[in-house]
Amino acid sequence: MDRLSSMNAFVVAAELGSYARAAERLNMSAQMVAKHVTALEQRLGARLLNRTTRRQSLTELGSAYYERCKHILTEAEAADSLAQIMNDTPRGTLKITAPVTFGSYSLMPLVTAFLRDNPDVNIDLHLTDRFVDLVEEGYEAAFRIGPPAITGLTARPLAPYRLVVCAAPAYLAARGTPLWPADLQQHECLGYAFWSRPADREWVFYQGSVPHTVQVASRLQINESRALMSAALDGFGIVLGPEDFLRPALARGELVRVLPDFDAPSRPMHLVYTANRQRTAKLRRFVEAVLERFGPV
Repeated sequence: MDRLSSMNAFVVAAELGSYARAAERLNMSAQMVAKHVTALEQRLGARLLNRTTRRQSLTELGSAYYERCKHILTEAEAADSLAQIMNDTPRGTLKITAPVTFGSYSLMPLVTAFLRDNPDVNIDLHLTDRFVDLVEEGYEAAFRIGPPAITGLTARPLAPYRLVVCAAPAYLAARGTPLWPADLQQHECLGYAFWSRPADREWVFYQGSVPHTVQVASRLQINESRALMSAALDGFGIVLGPEDFLRPALARGELVRVLPDFDAPSRPMHLVYTANRQRTAKLRRFVEAVLERFGPV
């Protein structure tokens, strides 16, 4: 058996925890996955996996061998991509991650256009609001909202993630319309509760270059944008949310922009990818497309 194929089968089986799940990922039978692992064990003269009817676990040797195999497979993939880099034809699968709301409402038009323009590329897009480790989890690029962390990754700045403040007409009729950011202290203010931290309670507005900082409060915290908008549409409070996401409801008059003379808070956004690996044509072309669509003005 081809040793690299066997190493790949072993790595996938170790990561997914079963031959059956590895078989689905690799598009082969569970028996073939088992044969690949057995071939490696016979070559090494030792067991790599402890297997029972219910679970499997890496042996001490298996754990060390797993790390070496991951490194070898990564280098083999980089070597195979050299020809692709030289002829600049994007092909293969690009694994990307992005925050849920941005990915659902802002990113998808770019993704589908990119796939139309690059017929030999597949995109595996994972939407999550948690912090993703690109190296450990095998992603090639990630969109991140917020200040960039110092991680050794290449971070390309994008246009800020613009937010708007709005409310349902019924809420404003009942509670009044705030005219200054400080007036928000007398209102229910709905903000997004993040994966790793609660909702922002300090909203900073700008009128020209003058900042207006206000401490806001709400009895409701939500970590999903559609639910957040539902609460606003129901007239429960004033919502701070992504402009792209809220634009349709604003256009229909279901929500009304609040404090239109002030610039609402915005967050920095970056596209990050590993800095220590040769970029493949598919990633290079994707970065170019992202910068053209979302690059800083």
